[in-house]
Amino acid sequence: MLQRPDLFGVALPGVGVMDMLRFNKFTIGWAWESDYGSPEDEKGFETLVKYSPYHNIKKGECYPPTLVTTSELDDRVVPSHSYKFTARLQEAQNCINPILIRIETRAGHGAGTPRNKTINYISDVYGFALHYLLQN
Repeated sequence: MLQRPDLFGVALPGVGVMDMLRFNKFTIGWAWESDYGSPEDEKGFETLVKYSPYHNIKKGECYPPTLVTTSELDDRVVPSHSYKFTARLQEAQNCINPILIRIETRAGHGAGTPRNKTINYISDVYGFALHYLLQN
């Protein structure tokens, strides 16, 4: 959605690691350095900044209707990734397509989520996607 927003009718980023230059500062993020590399060293930084979603948002772009999803108690992918990403995307947006965030309250990373919360989540995401995809 960031490299070619024109290719998407809707975007649904969910509980994403959006800030690749600070992921290692929160909860278990330090352990992901073996997967992603370290933003603390020059080579790691140069690689991560190229694909970090948060750092690749372009001001003045027309992004597709977007619903970012997160959970307020997620201790793996902290919700600040989604909060920052959504705020920057809203600031950069240059058309009427909405950039929204859905925050699941009293919920974590997904395991053990009550059925009613799962049903509400799926309804919201599919409803958002269908609403905007059917407009085109």
